[in-house]
Amino acid sequence: MKRIESRLDTRSAEFLANATHNRALAAELRERQQRARHERPARDRERLARQGKLFVRDRLERLLDPGTPFLELSTLAANMAWGGEVPGAACVTGIGIVAGREVAIHADDASVKGGAWYPHTVKKIVRLMDIAIENRLPVVHLCDSAGGFLPAQSQLFADRQFAGRIFRNQSVLSKMGVPQVAIVLGHCTAGGAYVPALSDYSVIVRGTGAIFLGGPPLVKAATGEEVSVDELGGADMHTRVSGVADYPAATETEAIAIARDIVAQWHVPAKTDHDRAEPEAPLYDPAELYGVIPRDIRVQFDMREVIARMVDGSRFHEYQPAYGSTLVCGYARLWGHRVGILANNGVLFNDSTLKGAHFIELCNQNRTPLVFLQNITGYMVGRDYERAGITKDGAKMIMMVAGSEVPKFTVIVNGSFGAGNYGMAGRAFDPRLLFMWPQAQISVMGAEQAAGVLSEVKLRQLQREGRTPSPAEIEAIRAPIIDDYRRESSAWYSTSELWDDGVLDPLDTRNALGIGLSAAMNAPMGTPGYGVLRL
Repeated sequence: MKRIESRLDTRSAEFLANATHNRALAAELRERQQRARHERPARDRERLARQGKLFVRDRLERLLDPGTPFLELSTLAANMAWGGEVPGAACVTGIGIVAGREVAIHADDASVKGGAWYPHTVKKIVRLMDIAIENRLPVVHLCDSAGGFLPAQSQLFADRQFAGRIFRNQSVLSKMGVPQVAIVLGHCTAGGAYVPALSDYSVIVRGTGAIFLGGPPLVKAATGEEVSVDELGGADMHTRVSGVADYPAATETEAIAIARDIVAQWHVPAKTDHDRAEPEAPLYDPAELYGVIPRDIRVQFDMREVIARMVDGSRFHEYQPAYGSTLVCGYARLWGHRVGILANNGVLFNDSTLKGAHFIELCNQNRTPLVFLQNITGYMVGRDYERAGITKDGAKMIMMVAGSEVPKFTVIVNGSFGAGNYGMAGRAFDPRLLFMWPQAQISVMGAEQAAGVLSEVKLRQLQREGRTPSPAEIEAIRAPIIDDYRRESSAWYSTSELWDDGVLDPLDTRNALGIGLSAAMNAPMGTPGYGVLRL
């Protein structure tokens, strides 16, 4: 493949100003992640110590193979919800290496509200289980939860994607022959009791681990029976009497060691047949990505400069370079894996839309995973474009994305607005993983455009009432709309609501995609199929 020839002046004032801006955002990301991962009130840390429990991060350190990467997902989930009091949505999820095997990991964080499941917690666990199903990844559950957060029960119990989906997904994995092990480190109460019960193997710590549908207070209230935690659901009862758990352990360290030994017995499936070469570092310094992305999201830039700092050897075989130039398509390698890349270089016109749809077909034909790099304001609007069938052509691209069967990965590097999000494999179109960069924004339209539309509606209403608002009144209408849109379209809000799988430092993107691609090769690629295309 031909190397991309960078045209950036890395010494220009613009590049340096961009780099300073984006390095500050990356530093803010690291600070936010540090707080979510490690900062807890002293009383919560002391409570764990009194109970003889390890902090969730220490548990993970003992579980994972030393020196191997761990792709943590949705670190900042719930960071803008619940008054900021549920860091990480009270659990840790990710993809890592245990006993030499790629696994998905779900770990309750008992330092946050006793590990109670909030609506965001449930959404985060369900998402991990979806990833496990899509990629046929075995699962290790580190269980230590006080159960569902009852004041929010209406948001976590009854609906299709609520807590029941966790257990449904566990059952689906079992049907697929994908193993799971649960390590019961604390209480597994009510619905949470089904996590170890639905796992192929379960290890329970004597004295702190417990499994029961109703704890002692509920049993007493319901039946009048008085019973201790150990009698009702402790390690000895479940490993000697009920058979709900398989292995007792004296300490958390022993329990994790037993689980690692269990994982070591699991069959390692052959990877899906896929074109892969020896990995090669990019020719251009990935740190230059900080200078590529403009400080102002409205400023256009060449996405080839991003590709050049992400792919192996900065090599890229561009498809139809002279046609549909607002969408860059082509082949590259990423950690040795052949991938097809679709990257926005402007608004999607009829020609770039058709080019993208056809390129997706080609990648499915030769079993090439897809990487979408989003910086998109949407599909072009206007009389001439509607007459040319932009809606019809956009539908073709959306149909190809939906019908694609090769693994898809999406990175929102800058803007993601309107239907362009859909055509570029947004969350609704099931990419295996979707990440955002710190300065990225996602919404139905930009803040200024939304303020213009909504204020125009309000102004017309006032005019019908015979009023002519002053400039100050117009600004009073626009300002709160812009503030709300900017807040709710930010990467921090998106990741808080789990619209993505995490915010990435641009420098970490290549590694994150490499881990995702490796995990995806555990599952076979299907045969693409498409519905009716309006020709």
